[in-house]
Amino acid sequence: MSVFTTLSIEEVRQWLGPFNVGELHTLRGIAAGITNTNYFVETSQARFVLTVFEKNDFDELPYFVHLMAHLSKHDILCPTPIADAQGVALRRIHGKPALMVSCLKGRDVSAPNLAQIEAVATTLAHMHVAGMQFHEQSHNQRGQGWRVMTAQQVLPKLLPTQQHLLQEELEFQHGLDLSALPHGVIHGDLFRDNVLFDGDALGGFIDFYYACHDVLAYDVAIAVNEWCVDTAGTFVDEKLAVFMNAYQAVRPFTADEKAYWPALLRRAALRFWLSRLYDFHYPVAGELTHAKDPAHFERVLLNRKALV
Repeated sequence: MSVFTTLSIEEVRQWLGPFNVGELHTLRGIAAGITNTNYFVETSQARFVLTVFEKNDFDELPYFVHLMAHLSKHDILCPTPIADAQGVALRRIHGKPALMVSCLKGRDVSAPNLAQIEAVATTLAHMHVAGMQFHEQSHNQRGQGWRVMTAQQVLPKLLPTQQHLLQEELEFQHGLDLSALPHGVIHGDLFRDNVLFDGDALGGFIDFYYACHDVLAYDVAIAVNEWCVDTAGTFVDEKLAVFMNAYQAVRPFTADEKAYWPALLRRAALRFWLSRLYDFHYPVAGELTHAKDPAHFERVLLNRKALV
């Protein structure tokens, strides 16, 4: 992610002391994303990713560590947390929680092809199935309360037409009862920069720090709003069909999920419109930070509303 916390080679060398990972060779900040600080850490044994958590409290993080370990054991391609000799994975650096995980093969792709989209959908479905056996729970920190609070902060920054769109969508989402839909572990942020590919082969899903217990189909909605659209936010029918067919070949939607699907697409668009609006209007200073354009998800939301 963007570098908010600048680390030196010597600081990381000392932090690595309790870990049996060899001698530190190189340290390089990763300039992607907008929430945590990530570094590539290369040692004499392997390459790792070191994450410094900028917003999470220490007691919030074991859920993510245990989840990634669980998914790895169930053959879901994702980072494996690295523990020290005492079995401790989370340690502090600069007074902030930090975690090191295995570095997966591949890189993110900006223009995924159909084979890559199919691989993402299939893996997401398998992740949802594997998550049903994960019994720890974490609530969605970007749910209704967050939507209302964030909307209050960004509303004064918006044009009247945008204010109306936002308030209308908040009211619509507040009136939904999704309790009958299948719930489980969701990734919550399955964007192209959080999926790695080695050619057409999936390297894995990364950045599980928005994972939580929520509606499974909502996670699918987040994904298709990212992987199956054009620059105008409109669905590309062929991509959407490939994604949905691949996902449902593993975990078919229930009748309730199908009924609420248009509303979930809108909720997914609203979530990322709000977060990008907030990051755009209230940027956090960082060495390599960059805010993503909120206008894209405004267009996505308008497109999804038009589908109803």
